[in-house]
Amino acid sequence: MKFLDEAKVYIASGAGGNGCVAFRREKFIEFGGPSGGDGGKGGDVIVEAVNGLNTLIDYRFQQHFKAEAGGGGMGKDRHGANGKDKVLKVPVGTQVYEEDGETLLADLTEIGQRVTLAKGGNGGFGNAYFKSSTNQAPRRANPGQPGQELTIRLRLKLIADAGIIGLPNAGKSTFLAAVSAAKPKIADYPFTTLHPQLGVFNVDNREFVMADLPGLIEGAHEGVGLGDRFLGHTERCRVLLHLVDGTGEDAGADYKTVRAELKAYGHGLVDKAEIVALSKVDAMTPEAIKAQTARLKKAAKKTPLLLSSASRQGVTDVLRALFKVIDAAREGADTADAKEDVWQP
Repeated sequence: MKFLDEAKVYIASGAGGNGCVAFRREKFIEFGGPSGGDGGKGGDVIVEAVNGLNTLIDYRFQQHFKAEAGGGGMGKDRHGANGKDKVLKVPVGTQVYEEDGETLLADLTEIGQRVTLAKGGNGGFGNAYFKSSTNQAPRRANPGQPGQELTIRLRLKLIADAGIIGLPNAGKSTFLAAVSAAKPKIADYPFTTLHPQLGVFNVDNREFVMADLPGLIEGAHEGVGLGDRFLGHTERCRVLLHLVDGTGEDAGADYKTVRAELKAYGHGLVDKAEIVALSKVDAMTPEAIKAQTARLKKAAKKTPLLLSSASRQGVTDVLRALFKVIDAAREGADTADAKEDVWQP
């Protein structure tokens, strides 16, 4: 399935049904009176986060969605039927923006979360509504209210506990494939990963979700390479795993290149917790490992972990380090939620 994380959609709620002007015509009833019913309410346009979706591909070929209009009122005090709602099903983590792409309308972070984007118009009153002691035979009815129309932008940000970043060919996809059931494309040329990939990791009988993102190169924030359009998927991650290719020329310089792109992108990515690992150590000599570790430690200001996805050297240590940060972040989030629930005078 093709990965699509942005879509532009036109939506329209249903118009309300018109009220009816009618009078009772029954045998042996001399004064029937008004009997026009009200029009039905138009359907709403609702967006709902559902399980089982991880892309917005459904909105690639259909961009217009309209809810059903309400039915008109009828005689014998019969009200028009309400229009059916139109529900847009999206993956968890989808954000809904106005057409300008800046005004946030909804952020769907939980399965089953629903938000009404456009309300249907109310139905018009029939002439029975206007009956009174001074106006016993009204001959007026209201038209239904029009629905709402707007263009929205859907933007998906994958919800993962951790995100893998680094230069192209740093071993991100290999690591994902080695420790999860994901099957990303792996090859010996840059930009093998063209779309984010998700994998479920298991360490010490506990699981967490990690996202593998396409590689960053210098100038990515200006659109060089694949650009930084996929970095939005790391905004929800609790920790970043920064893989640096140990077989490169200078691990420290490679690390600084990626960090510079994170800073240029903004949105608080440079402030996220980060685990730094030197990858592909199985293809390095002890002297090279020592030299690259020193360069990377100087640049990152922390001691990097040593990792080889092929031989699984250091894999468990990396996963445990990631889960330690994730666990602390989860506990902090739970504590914050508990504080919000406590009533304070």
